[in-house]
Amino acid sequence: MSPHSSPANAAVRAYWNQHIHDLEITKHPVGSPGFFADLDEYHFEKLHHLPRLIRFGDHRGRAVLDVGCGAGTDLVRFARGGAIVTGVDLSASAIALARQNLAQQGLSADLREADGEHLPFGDATFDLVYAHGVVQYTSDPARLIRECHRVLKPGGEAVFQVYNRISWLNALSKLMKVPLEHEDAPVLRKYSAGEFRALLRDFREVRIVEERFPVKSRLHGGWKGLAFNTFFVGTFNALPRRLVRRFGWHLLGFCRK
Repeated sequence: MSPHSSPANAAVRAYWNQHIHDLEITKHPVGSPGFFADLDEYHFEKLHHLPRLIRFGDHRGRAVLDVGCGAGTDLVRFARGGAIVTGVDLSASAIALARQNLAQQGLSADLREADGEHLPFGDATFDLVYAHGVVQYTSDPARLIRECHRVLKPGGEAVFQVYNRISWLNALSKLMKVPLEHEDAPVLRKYSAGEFRALLRDFREVRIVEERFPVKSRLHGGWKGLAFNTFFVGTFNALPRRLVRRFGWHLLGFCRK
């Protein structure tokens, strides 16, 4: 734990030490090769837009920081592409899993248990800062983004992802009375595109992309899961994307310092 970690993040740390994204989709023992393979498969099944937008293999020789790296699923993709990778996470259990994940695949990274609101790096250290699924769960999102901006080199790129309040999934969750994943987390914020852009105002260039449209769920059963997988997914994705793009569940901010 960083000595400068926010006291407000104590509950956040405790929660994420006990919860791992997508754990429910695998039956393999935690930390096994099958476990990490299942996490990777499911992660990029539901986030199939990421390889197209991030292009993990295009950062060879560049210093990449993954803030909130979790079990290292995205970090592995950067490392395989030849990036010089660093990962931080508030959760000790996440860092332990990330170490196992990279070691099993013969990859190396600088992995640290650290608070994204108080990054343990000097100014202008990284070419790319990547913070996917982090801003919405931290106690002071503006501070986390300022820290990412600080450690980024001039002209460097940053990628942030948050949840879109004006989205198909947020509306469907309320309509069907099905809670969102990690809705019980100590902090969970959702943003409009305008609010997200305001949060990124310190960057010289900002491009917001709406993504994460319905894919079949492995996590929900019963009639609600059947209706979602059978009817809703196909119907929504048959609509012209230009009409529904603004309702994507994820807002990705592509920024340049």
